Amino acid sequence: QVQLVESGGGLVQAGGSLRLSCAASGRIFSIYYMGWFRQAPGMERELVAVIRWSGGSTYYADSVKGRVTISRDNSKNTVYLQMNSLKPEDAAVYYCAARTRGDIVMVPTTPRHYDYWGQGTQVTVSS
Repeated sequence: QVQLVESGGGLVQAGGSLRLSCAASGRIFSIYYMGWFRQAPGMERELVAVIRWSGGSTYYADSVKGRVTISRDNSKNTVYLQMNSLKPEDAAVYYCAARTRGDIVMVPTTPRHYDYWGQGTQVTVSS
């Protein structure tokens, strides 16, 4: 079992920044990838960014590339999502997720690739 707890969401003006955190606990050694997803009302959950737990390679959705940075601090078992130049369309509930079932050849970019989820943190962007 892996437990994930997100924090750092809130209200920010367009053009502003936020840093989200996801603290992992439990069977940390079983994590292969961590991902950040978001879900706006009436929309499907979509990928924001992925980081490989060991090695740190990253992948970003085109919609956030250049504005968002995913990073991890293995000593704190925490993954971060630094979001800059926020837009109203970035508003959503942001979820972190962990893949533990095994490695994968391609980057895991869809929710079905992940095994554990946090409770989500709301990001609101005012225009």
